[in-house]
Amino acid sequence: MSDAPLVPTHDLTVYAVLEDFGKLGCAWREIDELRADEQSIVEGILRGEYERILRVVAFNADEGWARDVTKQVALKVAQAARQQNRKMSALTREFVERVTGRDMAQL
Repeated sequence: MSDAPLVPTHDLTVYAVLEDFGKLGCAWREIDELRADEQSIVEGILRGEYERILRVVAFNADEGWARDVTKQVALKVAQAARQQNRKMSALTREFVERVTGRDMAQL
């Protein structure tokens, strides 16, 4: 019997977004493995790819951990918008303000 894992090891941290689809319910958004990193999620939020974000979770199966990074990602979205002089959609602004508990002017 082999001890080789059934799934190839990539030793990477994956980010997943839980989104509210209203009457259809909530679901974790499917994302390509190469775009499941923090920077791609932040960029996707800024571009409006996600609308009603409830939670962002990061996990690393090889290292055996998972954590809620919703607030961290919301702060990075606000920081990126400010640094790149980008406008946020109303839903993105609502997400950042709800998660951080602060008005965008305070961030």
